[in-house]
Amino acid sequence: MFGKNFGRGLMAASALLAATSAHAGGLERGGYNIDLLFDPSDYAFESAVTYVNPQRELDNVTDINPLDGDLNGRPSNGIGDTEGYWVPRIGFKAKLAPAINCMVDYSQPWGAHSNPGSNWAGANDNIETKIESHNYAGTCSYSFDAGPGQLRLIGGGFYQEVSGFKDRLVFAVPDGAPINGVGRLELEGEGWGWRAGVAYEIEEYALRASLVYNSAVKLNDITGTMDLTQVPAAVNPLAGIVTPVFGSAEMPDSLELKVQTGVAPDWLVFGSVKWTDWSQLQSLPFCPKATRGIACTTSGPTEVTSLDLLYRDGWTVSGGVGHKFNDKLSGAASITWDRGTSTGIGTQTDTWTLGAGVSYAAADNIELRLGGAVGILTSGSSGQIVKDGRTFGQRVSYDFGTDVVTAISTSLKVKF
Repeated sequence: MFGKNFGRGLMAASALLAATSAHAGGLERGGYNIDLLFDPSDYAFESAVTYVNPQRELDNVTDINPLDGDLNGRPSNGIGDTEGYWVPRIGFKAKLAPAINCMVDYSQPWGAHSNPGSNWAGANDNIETKIESHNYAGTCSYSFDAGPGQLRLIGGGFYQEVSGFKDRLVFAVPDGAPINGVGRLELEGEGWGWRAGVAYEIEEYALRASLVYNSAVKLNDITGTMDLTQVPAAVNPLAGIVTPVFGSAEMPDSLELKVQTGVAPDWLVFGSVKWTDWSQLQSLPFCPKATRGIACTTSGPTEVTSLDLLYRDGWTVSGGVGHKFNDKLSGAASITWDRGTSTGIGTQTDTWTLGAGVSYAAADNIELRLGGAVGILTSGSSGQIVKDGRTFGQRVSYDFGTDVVTAISTSLKVKF
């Protein structure tokens, strides 16, 4: 009834969802995407890239810990906090047997880049923070008849690398001093994860419902350095040297439900709900490598620094409609709500995003897709809070208003 009329329209929907979901809560960027696995072609190659430009600004910034140098005379309003970023994805899918499909892909699911610089009243909390990731995955599915459609069992695994750094002003030194007072924490880790899921499809109605779980990735051996060579020796026992450090963390597990169905000739509706376990990232302690025999715990005797995130779980809900205009051109539009993960420190409040996308069939086996999005980052504040008996956010407080995020996504698919 609807089936084959929707193929290219579905791809346009996927393109715009890439743009609308690339600025979610926590450390999420591209997240996980296995839509290519459902392509009906024997072989398909896809290359996609999304550019996201969040425009978060900080106001009423106050240095609330003048013991490391009073910064309240520095700029405190209109501080640009976020940097734009690219999210690439490459995948290849092959039909190995009539009922077996497999895909391999590279993506960058996690990341962050905050860069307010050194000349602001909160430089003792952050000058620049950047996190990057690389994900290499393989996923397969097995399909069989079930009622009027087909049931598909999905499984796979992935290897993940995560790295990053944070610069902050540990101590404000006088102008002209031979050192600048800036410290750097630099870290990297790696780990493995797995996914499992199920999907049900009725081609006649362009119906597909899928539920996929992605496991946590345990970064049990995060290693790096804490560089305090630019900090006066009297400020910290480790000042003036580079200290190798270690720690551990888990990148979150997630569960996502996606549904799409034809509702009239050349018309499709789709939606998704995703939960991500960001609440497992609270305060991440790091300790000198020389103390490996002692457990590295938050507020423990060997902790020398920490990354304080204090996230709550993330929820992302999307819905939209797709339409096939003719044999060459299809389009779609969507709205997405993402629940903010910040719980008193940080700037991750709720986000609302509108997206649109088009798919153009340049040839029978080539699709070009373009998606765009504009969204609202809701307002809030960050400051000192107490959680589990420990005080966090003791260096700086600030407010932020309603800001804008924009994104554009483009991709190329070749089928053969």
